[in-house]
Amino acid sequence: MAPSAAGDGVEAGPSGTCGKRREGLRARQGGGRRRSGKMAAAVLGLTKRLRLVAGAPSLAFTRSAFVAKKRSYDQPNWFGVALAFGTSAALWAFLFKQHNDDVMEYERRKQERHHKCTECS
Repeated sequence: MAPSAAGDGVEAGPSGTCGKRREGLRARQGGGRRRSGKMAAAVLGLTKRLRLVAGAPSLAFTRSAFVAKKRSYDQPNWFGVALAFGTSAALWAFLFKQHNDDVMEYERRKQERHHKCTECS
């Protein structure tokens, strides 16, 4: 970067603005300000100390609702298989029954629509 034309010792950036103006813009936009090296080291040291005080989570004292174990494909879960196929069969039976009821209702309404007698009208 070249010194500005004003000769004030402030270097101009690629867009022609001085460095001080760019820093002011960054501060107003909420960014651009870096923490000093000492402050970053202090924050890092604080987080390390807090982690040591809290301690690492011990697996001996954690509880889980699920236990992961390797599946055995030699002995299938026959209860689960029966439950799946039984549920599927029950749903298909209900579907066929519901369809037959709907067809019977359709036929009944169709007959009523075409019924023309002198007594009813």
